Amino acid sequence: MRITRIKDVNRFMEVVNECSGDVFLNTSNGDCLNLKSKLTQLIALAQIFDVDVNVGELSITASQPDIIKIAEYLVNE
Repeated sequence: MRITRIKDVNRFMEVVNECSGDVFLNTSNGDCLNLKSKLTQLIALAQIFDVDVNVGELSITASQPDIIKIAEYLVNE
């Protein structure tokens, strides 16, 4: 799933933490960051996601039930 904007990073991370499996953020540079990792949440996301900023070409990868949960959040954001 491609994403370009996340308005409420804190709520997005709550949704990610509610997922049962791993959730990965894939950057256009080929980096694959595990969003369930607290280290990633604290360091990488603080740099990538400033409030209401266009983040360019990123995609999210997760298992079927988890990606649906994330998609529902992003559609309703």
